[in-house]
Amino acid sequence: MAAVPDPTGVNSGRDPAGVVTGRADAQGYAADWTRVVRRLGFVPLSVAETERLLLAHTLRLAQAVRTEPFSAHPAEEVGRALVEAQITEPQALEWTLRALGATFGRQVLGDGDRPADLADRVAAMQGGLAAGFARALRDRTFSQQERIARSAWQARDEVEQALRASEARFRAVFTGAAIGIGIAGVDGRIIDVNQAFADMLGYSIEELREINVAALFHADDAAGMWELYQEMIEGKHDAARVEKRYHRKDGTVVWTDLAVSLIRHEGRPRFTVAMIEDITERYELQQRLRFQALHDPLTGLPNRTLFFETLGRVLDTAGVGQQVGVCFLDLDGFKAINDSLGHDLGDRLLVMIGRRLAACVADNGHLVARMGGDEFVILVDGGDDTDDPVAVAEAALAAVAAPVHVGEHQLAVSASVGIVQCPASETSASELMKAADTTLYWAKAAGRGRWAVYDPERGARDIARSALVAGLPAALDRGEFVLHYQPIVSLLEGTMLAVEALVRWEHPELGLIGPDRFIGLAEETGLIVRLGEWVLRRACEDAERWWREFPDARLVVSVNLAARQADEPAIVDTVADALQTSGLPAELLQLELTESAVMGSAGEPLRSLHRLAALGVRLAVDDFGTGYSNLAYLRRLPIHCLKLAGPFVEGIRADGTDVAADHRDERIVDALVRLAHALELWVTAEAVETGVQAERLRALRCDTGQGRYFGAPAPADVITARLRGGGVSA
Repeated sequence: MAAVPDPTGVNSGRDPAGVVTGRADAQGYAADWTRVVRRLGFVPLSVAETERLLLAHTLRLAQAVRTEPFSAHPAEEVGRALVEAQITEPQALEWTLRALGATFGRQVLGDGDRPADLADRVAAMQGGLAAGFARALRDRTFSQQERIARSAWQARDEVEQALRASEARFRAVFTGAAIGIGIAGVDGRIIDVNQAFADMLGYSIEELREINVAALFHADDAAGMWELYQEMIEGKHDAARVEKRYHRKDGTVVWTDLAVSLIRHEGRPRFTVAMIEDITERYELQQRLRFQALHDPLTGLPNRTLFFETLGRVLDTAGVGQQVGVCFLDLDGFKAINDSLGHDLGDRLLVMIGRRLAACVADNGHLVARMGGDEFVILVDGGDDTDDPVAVAEAALAAVAAPVHVGEHQLAVSASVGIVQCPASETSASELMKAADTTLYWAKAAGRGRWAVYDPERGARDIARSALVAGLPAALDRGEFVLHYQPIVSLLEGTMLAVEALVRWEHPELGLIGPDRFIGLAEETGLIVRLGEWVLRRACEDAERWWREFPDARLVVSVNLAARQADEPAIVDTVADALQTSGLPAELLQLELTESAVMGSAGEPLRSLHRLAALGVRLAVDDFGTGYSNLAYLRRLPIHCLKLAGPFVEGIRADGTDVAADHRDERIVDALVRLAHALELWVTAEAVETGVQAERLRALRCDTGQGRYFGAPAPADVITARLRGGGVSA
């Protein structure tokens, strides 16, 4: 709010005539006045603004008391000014008048400023201030009342004008609206309709005024619509909106979007107003779009969306013990047909297959859907013999296997089917289809034209396998892998010459897992390269500690090298870096490769083998004798050792169960040892389990043995303890 003007010269401490006014006393009086009026009521000014205003009024009253001839008119103006400043609280006025008579003269006027008739003048000023206050308050009240009355008359005029305008607009809208509008009584009798309503139903306006609303309802929804209408006129609903059909006068049907509102008068239902729009074309379009959304555009079969809707409905409504089955079918080699004969012919083939599948289950009413690509699914709803999913699958395979003539081509087509059947109450749509997909994979893996039935135990194993695959990268990052070492012992002297590094997974939930459960998974996912490098570096570190602590033992550490690792261009640099980082002499590291990896080496892998041998690293062929060995090729490879495959050694058991086979295995081992020695290669026999096997291998001049007879794979500290004991075989 703007600052209050100071025409009295209060800021200078003098009145307009230059006479000292006793400003300090006037300020104290004004401050007391300010505190009282702000405490007793609302004042739309700040504290400072209120105090400046009341100080000005105080000085004006003081000036009026001293002025000759005396007049109480300034006090009246002060009273009016208080009302204008919104200081209208009666208690504030009471305090003002009382203070004016009690303390004003003593506090505000100096001793030399008090006239002889001060008491009379103060009393006159009290009356003048009260009179001015009252007149101003009365004038303000009259003014407000006048404004209220004027506003009321103006509002009434505006309401009447708006009502007339509203009625005119409603009539214009009602008459010229493009949508139908109808008004009916609560008894259903039509009171009025517009031309659009009449045209939509094929009646004249006069004919419709003679008709009850119920007569227009479609036979299929009349009961429900009349019930809704009854609830509305009973006041249970104020509005409703539905899509419904009406009979036209000529008997045809029109689909409409109907919105009905209830009109009340004095709280009682009086009329209903209906607005209807012809949506026949839109409804038919929606039906076509829904069909397209729920059916495969190529084959016309239900698509995966409709299939899952139907499956969900079957599962939700199935009775106790009711079975539900799924046959998940995939064509064998369909990609080859597409690639060789073209996608157009492939599409025509899919159409024919879809028709055959639908026809073969048509009598039983099973749903056939196309899931996408060359995948189809049959929903078998029920549990009796006629609904046996296996029988359905065999019928589907037979239908698919019949020769197919597409254009000028006769095609022989087969399919694989995954079958799942279980109680509907024990599964969900997603679980059922996941199991069906898994089973289809089993059927395809077993060969073409087959079906497979879901096995929960096998499914659990597959899930566990998938969990291991997913957990491999994180396990390597978290350091969950450890190395165990299996001794490789001299068959002649019985001393430990080498150890083979074997990786184990310390799974946080499953415990210690052997390599047979995860090495194949690591090879499939490509993680074998990272894992193999970790094994190599850790084995070199452990071997370097043994070499440093037991230099006379010259213990060799043998590390398996996967085929994918051997194919890596950087394998030589990786091995060299592992040796340099650990400090292990190259001759104390042996790398084992499978026979197929070594014999299939060509180009860069073969050069890598020669470069590894040039580092001084020993190279061994693991599981020798199980592949298709090219002996002439083996002679040119930089190999140092052959490790005989376990099955040959297992045959030399001398337990009398199969003497002929035992002798054959012994002759094979003898031939392989002689061959290796002829090529100046070291020979290690794997899977030595008994002393008899060890003795017979020693007699065949096999160099070293490895197996549980010489020690099971164990942590590095067990090997350390064995070295401290002289490295003698157990």
